[in-house]
Amino acid sequence: MMDVNEIRRYLPHRYPFLLVDRVVDIKLGESIVAYKNVTVNEPFFNGHFPDHPVMPGVLIIEAMAQAAGVLGFKTMDKTPEDGSIYYFVGADNTRFKRPVVPGDRVQLEAEIITERRGIWKFACKATVDGELACSATILCADRKL
Repeated sequence: MMDVNEIRRYLPHRYPFLLVDRVVDIKLGESIVAYKNVTVNEPFFNGHFPDHPVMPGVLIIEAMAQAAGVLGFKTMDKTPEDGSIYYFVGADNTRFKRPVVPGDRVQLEAEIITERRGIWKFACKATVDGELACSATILCADRKL
């Protein structure tokens, strides 16, 4: 289990762009389960959409990539303080199945598919109450700052 203070050690993101609230399970070199609590106070809801708030799909993808980043950093036993950064470099086979709205708790899951020369590929999904909201294959690159 990782709380937000420990998560901040492994991700360079800060408010309002830190999109992982808690890690509930992590198997180094394998997988991670985390979550994001979505509230009506999120700054993006002011414009997306004022009368029908929906979390932007790109932010759902970013949340999955951040969870994958925590898994990658923990697996490598590195942090941004060590001079390493994890860039989001691609998403393939992305599908959205349901909207994410205020009050939802989005479960973020990532499994390592491969890692070659610092390029990591993850199978990711975001669910709400067991219902698939989004799935994607996400690529991240470990680089020096």
